[in-house]
Amino acid sequence: VQLQASGGGLVQAGGSLRLSCVASGRAYVMGWFRQAPGMEREFVATVSRDKYTALADSVKGGRFTVSRDNARDTIYLQMNALKPEDTAVYYCAAKMNRIITGQRMRLHTSSEYDYWGQGTQVTVSS
Repeated sequence: VQLQASGGGLVQAGGSLRLSCVASGRAYVMGWFRQAPGMEREFVATVSRDKYTALADSVKGGRFTVSRDNARDTIYLQMNALKPEDTAVYYCAAKMNRIITGQRMRLHTSSEYDYWGQGTQVTVSS
């Protein structure tokens, strides 16, 4: 499966961006992670084919929204009220197999995902 992420760019603090990720195959779960310079890759959001969603605490409260178009094998990350600390390379990831409900927290872990996209840079200026 190949993943193609797009939509990154340079934006001022308080602005918005919308990231997209298209998969070449049908993944059960697709997610977003980000990695800032010198930092570890961290979970941002995830969405399953049956529309289960989860967001990292740092982006909750209406700042970020994750959605999915199953017909297009595409996920979106709408990012509002961006902050300088949101600056990072954002990676799209895909997990092919279903995960049972009781283990959904594992979707916050990068090792759960089978495929990764090339990343798209998001830079938020202050």
